[in-house]
Amino acid sequence: MPGADGSRPEAAVAPKRARYLRQFELVERVRSYDPDADEALINRAYVYATAKHGSQKRHSGDPYFAHPIEVAGILTEYRLDASTIIAGLLHDTIEDTDATRDEIARLFGEPIAELVEGVTKLSKLEALGEQEKQAANLQKFILAMSKDVRVLLVKLADRLHNMRTIRHHPKPESRRRIALETLEIYAPLARRIGMDRMSSELEDLAFAEAFPEAAAAVHARLEALNAARGDAVARITQTIAETFESAGIPVRIYGRRKQPYSIWRKLQRKSVQFSDLADIFAFRVVVQADDACYRALGLVHQTWRCVPEQFEDFISNPKPNGYQSIHTTVIGPGNVRVEIQIRTEEMDEFAEVGVAAHWRYKNERYGFDAERARLGGVDPREAVRSLLEIAEHGGDSEEFLEHAKLDLYQDHVFAFTPKGLLIDLPMGATPLDFAYAVHSDVGDTCVGARINGEEKPLRTQLQNGDTVEIICADEPAPVPGWASLTKTGRAKSAQRRLERQQRQEEFVRLGRDLVAHALHRYGHDLADTTLDEAATRLNQPSVQELFAEVGEGTLKPEDVCIAAFPALAARIEQETSRAPINPQKARLYVRGSGLTPGVTMHFADCCSPIPGDRIVGIHERGKGIVVHTIDCERLEALEGGEGEWLDLDWTENAREHALAVGRIRATVENSRGVLAMLARIISENEGDILNIRTVKRERDFFDLVFDIEVADTRRLTHILAAMRASRAVREAERVRG
Repeated sequence: MPGADGSRPEAAVAPKRARYLRQFELVERVRSYDPDADEALINRAYVYATAKHGSQKRHSGDPYFAHPIEVAGILTEYRLDASTIIAGLLHDTIEDTDATRDEIARLFGEPIAELVEGVTKLSKLEALGEQEKQAANLQKFILAMSKDVRVLLVKLADRLHNMRTIRHHPKPESRRRIALETLEIYAPLARRIGMDRMSSELEDLAFAEAFPEAAAAVHARLEALNAARGDAVARITQTIAETFESAGIPVRIYGRRKQPYSIWRKLQRKSVQFSDLADIFAFRVVVQADDACYRALGLVHQTWRCVPEQFEDFISNPKPNGYQSIHTTVIGPGNVRVEIQIRTEEMDEFAEVGVAAHWRYKNERYGFDAERARLGGVDPREAVRSLLEIAEHGGDSEEFLEHAKLDLYQDHVFAFTPKGLLIDLPMGATPLDFAYAVHSDVGDTCVGARINGEEKPLRTQLQNGDTVEIICADEPAPVPGWASLTKTGRAKSAQRRLERQQRQEEFVRLGRDLVAHALHRYGHDLADTTLDEAATRLNQPSVQELFAEVGEGTLKPEDVCIAAFPALAARIEQETSRAPINPQKARLYVRGSGLTPGVTMHFADCCSPIPGDRIVGIHERGKGIVVHTIDCERLEALEGGEGEWLDLDWTENAREHALAVGRIRATVENSRGVLAMLARIISENEGDILNIRTVKRERDFFDLVFDIEVADTRRLTHILAAMRASRAVREAERVRG
């Protein structure tokens, strides 16, 4: 009797196993395009992979070795060389079995071992699933990929098969994480090297998993459109074919519907309705030679009215991944807006498989024809050059991931150098992005730009066809406000590196100056003092790092003096015996009539009193007695309230033994040495810098906020007066709170 689900327990049927390529089938596939492939080595890799994975199972219940076999099968579809196929078979052995890199190198050769190791690094990262580790390993992967693009090809095939079978993964949150990672990293990487077919399948599989409701909605709209238009694609294809036949131009024509994920992204990016999209259908007109592309374009525009601003010539200006085609949108047969793409057979092949189209025979050996690829405008290393520079610039791994995603996932604008070199950039890019695309040294020294011969602000967004000349300074320096002036991850990464470097240099100069002053105060000269041992005692890797820590305020100059001259410890301790005020224990530092024993008393945050300030206490409901300076702006609001006002004064303990923090905001010249000069002023007037931060930075001036530990308001006033007397300081004032 059937169960509730229609099954028959008495005649249970074993689950159907997925079929995978047999050993001889895989070899036949490779030999179909490379008859000289090392059949024995492929066979040995097949047997090695199945033996190593042994009884391991996938989530689907299939034997695990089916996965690397299918990955190798995907790679044969792109007609890749035997080494790449073998790497596909072995790509999980180091990670998931007891196989070692040395063993693989011994059995299959060092080049294959390098490929397997490159893929393994990224696979290990995915198992961890933590963003920081993911980013760190992606960084390594980009570096490995830049040396040999086959690392990326194996990883893409691995990801494609995993996405095809992702429905078997038991954890929904893991499925969505993998799908998002595919959309954000792997599909864009595939498109970066021209593999549109691979990228499109990855996108649609991941789209359905990451955004199931959106995917279902787009599919439903497409099905409704198909029902409404019936055989529109076939009819339009036939009409276009007849037009070219009449003109005597031999062509191959096929129509296709845009991918759901591509449609969804366009709906998001352009904020339009589904009904407003003009290019749901695209028709490819494939001709026999380059010059026939332009004759075909002329015929299309003579036959149907073109849509303004919907024309792009990627034959004259190929995309960075080598893609070539002419795109135009016309009001086509049946008054339907359609996109027509015109290209040669070779261009069409490359549009589908990208860099994989350049695996062929050369000098009687089958492999990647780098020379021919470069002649065709394709260089795998160049395709990921900007990502490589981001990886090499340093910074933390999460920064890299952020910038890499920015670089991978944007539309394009084309601009030119004064010498006519084409520079491809994301939409919305600025001259600073352009400068870094030309060369990192040009970006590092960029201070201005001329666009089409006219000097323009660096915030100007570049347009297609602009000619851009970069104005450079003599020395590298971050551009003020660079975060809002850059679009590309490459430019952001480099500017952040410059800023870090400049801040480090400033802190080193500042720290050196503070240490020199402290040593001088205790009878020593920096020039005659060796600080290597002091740096070791203070757990600093170098004297430069020691100075930087002092400049940043995380290490006191007096600590350096004691580390260099231990005999100074007692004297320095005696001279610096003051203790910081605890803001929540004002009763220890103030006195006055009317103070009720046991009532809580603390200093106000709004004015941060310092010993020497005239102060008053106010009973505030729920707060006890709050101590304010007499000129606190909040007192006006409190005047006339219910709280009692108390006339207070500082105790002897506060005057003789306490330290308080005063805050100063200064607008200073943006020039070298200014920080060191201000540090000297603060040190000479018996203040200690606890913290420095930049709150506003422009080309000529920037605003700094100093938190300074002082004994009393008199010393803070002296510091302010000395700052205001400096030519490098436009203004300086005490900040309350």
